[in-house]
Amino acid sequence: MTRGARSAGSWKLRTSAVALAIGVLLVPSCARFDDAATTPFTSAPSFDAGGVGPEESPSTTTTPSTPPIPPGPCVDPDPAVIATCLDTTGGLIALPDGNSALVTERRTGRIMSVTVGEEPVEVATVPVDGSGDGGLHDVVLSPTFDEDRLLYAYITTPSDNRVVRIAAGDVPKDVLTGIPRGATGNAGALEFVSPTELAVLTGNAGDPAAADNPSSLSGKLLSLPLPVPGATAAPTVTLAGVGEAGDVCRDPNGNLWVTDRTVLEDRLQRVSMDGAVAAGPAWTWPEKPGVAGCAAAPDGLAVSLTDGKAVAVLSIDPGTGAVTAAPTVTLEDRYGMLRGASAGPDGLLWVSTVNKSGGEPGPNDDRVVRIQFPAGGGGFD
Repeated sequence: MTRGARSAGSWKLRTSAVALAIGVLLVPSCARFDDAATTPFTSAPSFDAGGVGPEESPSTTTTPSTPPIPPGPCVDPDPAVIATCLDTTGGLIALPDGNSALVTERRTGRIMSVTVGEEPVEVATVPVDGSGDGGLHDVVLSPTFDEDRLLYAYITTPSDNRVVRIAAGDVPKDVLTGIPRGATGNAGALEFVSPTELAVLTGNAGDPAAADNPSSLSGKLLSLPLPVPGATAAPTVTLAGVGEAGDVCRDPNGNLWVTDRTVLEDRLQRVSMDGAVAAGPAWTWPEKPGVAGCAAAPDGLAVSLTDGKAVAVLSIDPGTGAVTAAPTVTLEDRYGMLRGASAGPDGLLWVSTVNKSGGEPGPNDDRVVRIQFPAGGGGFD
């Protein structure tokens, strides 16, 4: 299962129907929870699905289509650019229709729906502390989104990092709190392993020693069974010693892949579907290009590089899960600093930029881009 389809099922999310993908969250129903079970924020998330156009069929193409140039000042002539003029991005999820994705704005707390040929639409806003490298880092749809209309997000608050669930008309409800926050190292990521289990990647909050401390939630890959309302989440540690968290993604064989940045190197690590951690990293980058988002295809893995301003593509042996060759670097210096990465259901790769956060932003940044998923041994012309 790829990151883009990690909550796939019978969603039937359509490209032009933002209200069907997320706008349905505007109708609060069974997704409210017992307020006594959690500590809500001081304000509820706001939801705005925008207009709903005629329904379109999901894309079945294997190459990026050319969206029409949108009106207004944020016009990018590059046909691969799907969305422009976003604030610096965080998490990115390609949706099953192949023509749309959700992307978070880290500092503003906004969750945006971006669609081929349409303007970005704000579908939710979550209160976050976006100072330093904190904010809204990742978002995933509930595996039972058709029934419960829930989103799960990894966020920074003034006191900690935490996982929350979001329902329309309700304040965000805490799922896992007390993940240490620091001046740096606050990024985290989410990936559903099953309908009832969430993989939570936490950064080291600027304290490498805490990442190896079993009593700390920082610097870990956690397995989190979703608690019933009123119960306390009880995570277990799958992987310790994580540095600055990049991303966690799942390949079609069920393996989890984790990217992180340490003082000595950037790393890619693999956890098999039975929870066993591979001996040693699958790949390391001593040059520290800033590994970030990851996206998995049947025979390869794409890792976005923030400081490297590129995408690293690794060939993976489907049988052993081993990296079979040195990464190929592609998209180098084409879009600037990259953060999010997600594989669509049609063989396309979605990436997002973070040029407004330490880079050299252009007039259309930050952007979401959709390209053909490159093969492990090749790049783009």
